[in-house]
Amino acid sequence: MAFSDYYSGVQHIGIPTKDLATAESFWTKLGFKKTGDFPVGDVIFMQRDNLVIETWHADEVAGKPGAINHISMDTTDADAAFAAAQSEGFDLIDDEVQHLDFWKKGIKFFNISGPDAVIVEFCEIVK
Repeated sequence: MAFSDYYSGVQHIGIPTKDLATAESFWTKLGFKKTGDFPVGDVIFMQRDNLVIETWHADEVAGKPGAINHISMDTTDADAAFAAAQSEGFDLIDDEVQHLDFWKKGIKFFNISGPDAVIVEFCEIVK
């Protein structure tokens, strides 16, 4: 299978913030609801319909347009997607599939670098 066969649409957009409470308040005011709160990493997920924003506390943020850290694509098999991305010569940021204890059974993900250093993440929420 081609790498592009391993993901569907956008899973979330990652935006760091200097103040997590202010960011949560802003997204809530726009009609988003908090769907995930992970003290490890000081991360929250805010969702409105099919749009999910991942935001986390960071001491340094861009503070200007271009502040989005990454766009995450939804995959059901991060390991196979990683192998396909590697075999097709994409610029892999990670040496291997990464793991975090988010959601019930964790996530598996990896990142590639696109034009102008855009980070595209491919993330599997483990079922």
